[in-house]
Formats: sequence, structure tokens, C-alpha cells
Amino acid sequence: MPITVTMPRLSDTMEQGTVVKWHVAEGDSVEMGQVLADIETDKATMELESFDAGTVAKIASGEGEKVDVGATILVIAEDGEDVAQAAASASKSAESSGGSSKQETASKSEGGGESSSSSSSAGTAIAEPAASAPAPEPSPSNGVASSNGAAQSATGGRIFASPLAKKIAAERGIDLGAVSGTGPAGRIVKKDVESFKGTSAGGSASVSASASGVSTPAPVPAPSATLEDKTVTLSGMRETIAKRLVESKTTIPHYQVTVSARLDALSELRTQLNEQLTTQGVKLSVNDFLVRACALAMHSHPFVNSSWVANGPSIQLHGRVNIGVAVALPEDKGGGLVVATLRDADRTGLRQISADTKRLAKKAREKGLSIDEMSDSTFTISNLGMFGVEHFTAIVNPPNAAILAVGAAVQKPFVEFDEDGEPVLVVGEEMSMTMSSDHRIIDGAMAAQYLNTVKELLENPAALLV
Repeated sequence: MPITVTMPRLSDTMEQGTVVKWHVAEGDSVEMGQVLADIETDKATMELESFDAGTVAKIASGEGEKVDVGATILVIAEDGEDVAQAAASASKSAESSGGSSKQETASKSEGGGESSSSSSSAGTAIAEPAASAPAPEPSPSNGVASSNGAAQSATGGRIFASPLAKKIAAERGIDLGAVSGTGPAGRIVKKDVESFKGTSAGGSASVSASASGVSTPAPVPAPSATLEDKTVTLSGMRETIAKRLVESKTTIPHYQVTVSARLDALSELRTQLNEQLTTQGVKLSVNDFLVRACALAMHSHPFVNSSWVANGPSIQLHGRVNIGVAVALPEDKGGGLVVATLRDADRTGLRQISADTKRLAKKAREKGLSIDEMSDSTFTISNLGMFGVEHFTAIVNPPNAAILAVGAAVQKPFVEFDEDGEPVLVVGEEMSMTMSSDHRIIDGAMAAQYLNTVKELLENPAALLV
């Protein structure tokens, strides 16, 4: 009997999946544990591995197609089984069950509803985190980046490239068909185009600063460069982000409270600790202290660490403090935002918080986080300080009751008093923190009290070490 591989349900909200790239072709031999394809879900991109050995008899879903959970995407003939008969048998089975279960392609956008059904897995495959990659885009008719999606080589094969890579290639007249991609699933990214040393469409050699190893600022568009009208197909992740944020803003009564904290003492302590931990390869960030402070403050303000329960209604206070840290994905990985979860942050030391944050952020940007690594957060921190942003507001990440938007630490003048009570002008560091809260759970005074506890911990950071 042929082995049928179906589209697995990889998250509780997943209704469809997209085959970003096949790693096998019809006629290939397959071993147990071999990666069959990269599957994009509504939350991440995962590798689909085989549970069985055999020969690929039929690929039932093309790259870039959205397929319903449970629909057949691949047929494997068992050892000794006729491949043609296995493919034919699978086709007859599909026809008898009502035809193909493939859905609209990635060139169409569909907003699916939430699913409350129990998880079901593929009949012969499992999924693991893979490099996050956006869904393939429609193909134009030439080898240079087009206005509506992916490029196509001179031989007719599809070429997948990031929007920035296509833009740079178009400006430099580089044929993407001659560029080798190093991004997820072979996707051509910015550095591939910039380091391309071949011949451009105009016949001249293309050499970039990155190819020569020289670090340069971001290129300024040439005066002759023009923007183009185009429609960008949404990836499954971007669709989910859009849906959840609209749901959050339209169903949760948001309001914001802002406080600022002096970081002079924290900066001094952080410098001392990092000097002592240098030989161990540990470097604590301000965000590590912030995670610890936010987690410890929950013990004095438990309603901030809670969720609204619609059925009741009621408020669910959480016994564990799981801090979610927002991680922005690079554009050449498809962009978007994921929230990595630091579990039991109130019972975790600064060194471990630092290690876990770095590990999850690196994995999010290079491979993609698993569903478990993005689940169960009870409070979220979004930090844009590294981009020079001093103040912003964030949207609550359901089912959390609040999210903290953190700006950069900036130097400002402060008036202090010396031993004689005389005013003295000094320069110190200050960081702005704005908490967006669900007003159904957290009142203004409650938010202010929580933030002042966080402020107190940051300004007296020795308490974060015990």
C-alpha cells in the first residue's frame, strides 16, 4: 500500500499550510527522518520529516500552494512497491474522496478563522523548526526582479528572492538567474546580490563593498531610482499577525501609562558584572535586567500577570511568570515579529535570562522558533531602544493583559542636591517605559503602581541579583 503524507496541523490555529520548498522529487529514495519539505504555518516555517522509507511516487502539492490541514501533499511507495501503481492508486483515492484537496495558491490572500479542533498530524511525517521564509511569490516573465513577485530564469525555472534583493538587482541590472541564493530554501537575499561578481544585464562586472569585505553604511538610493507599484503576497505569518493585531485593538480596551527610570546605578553594576564575566563569555544587556525586574514585580501586582476569560467572564491569574520577548525578523527572512517565551523568569537568574534570550533570538532569526518556544507568555516586552527609539506604544499581545514598550537609554541633565542641600546639575541616563494595558483587568492606578515597582528595581538593581 502506498504511504500518504498529509498536511499536518502544526499549531492550534492552523487551518492551511504552504509548501515553501520541496527537498525531494518524484522518483527519489526517501529514508526515515529525511526532510521532505519546508512547510509554512500561520506562525512559523517548519521542516517536514518522513516517518517511513520508500520512493517518492507523487508530489500532490506544488510549491507556493496553500493546502488544507489533512490534505494529501505527497505519496511514497514502499520498498518493493511499483512507483507508478502507487501514484495511480493515490490519484484514484483522491478522486473517490471528492477530488483534490489543494486550495488556492499563494497569489491569493485568505483570512482563515480560529480553529478549536484538536491537533492532527501527518500520517507519515513530523515537523521541526526550519529557517523562517516567506511564501513564494508569483513568477514574472524574465530573469530580473519584477513588480509583482518572484523572478523567473531564462530557462523558465522560478527564482525566489527577497524584495530588497530584487530591488538591488533591478537597480544594478543583475540577472537573478545567475545569482546563487544562501537564504532559507535557497532564497536570494540582499548579501547574495551585493556580493555577486558576475556580469550584469548591461555586461559590466558587479562588485559591491560587501564582496570586498569593507563595511559601509546603508546605500542611499540613486536620484534616478524610482519606487514601483506592486502587490506583495502575504505570508501565513504576516496574515496571522494582521489578524491578531486587528482583533487585539478592536476587542481589548487599550490605554497607556508611561514612566521613566534612571539607569545610572544599573549601568555601573552592569559594567562591573560584565567585566567579571568576560572570561565566561557572558555579557548582560539592559534588557536582561528589565526582564528580571518585570518578572519580580508580578509578585506584588498579580493582576498584571493575568488573562481575560471571555466565558464567564472572569480573570485568570497565572501562577507562573513567563515573559515574552518580541523579536523582529530580518527582511531577508520574510520580516514579521515573533514572541519568544522566557519561562519562570521570576525564578531565573540574570545569566540564564541572558543566555536564553540570545539563544531564542538567534534561533528565531536563523531557523525559526518552535510552537512551544512561542507559547504561554503571560506578559510581553517590546524593546526598540537598539534602534534609537526613545518612546513608543505597543499593542497588547493576547491573551496577555499588558505589554511593555521600552525605549533607548538617553543622557539627560538632572538637578540633584549635594551634602549642603545645594542644587547641582548632573548628567545621567534615563529610559522611558510605556505599558499598554487591558482596561478590563488593569486600572490606571494598578498600572502606575506596577511600573513604579519596576522603576524601583531598575534604579536599585542589586535587588535583581538575589
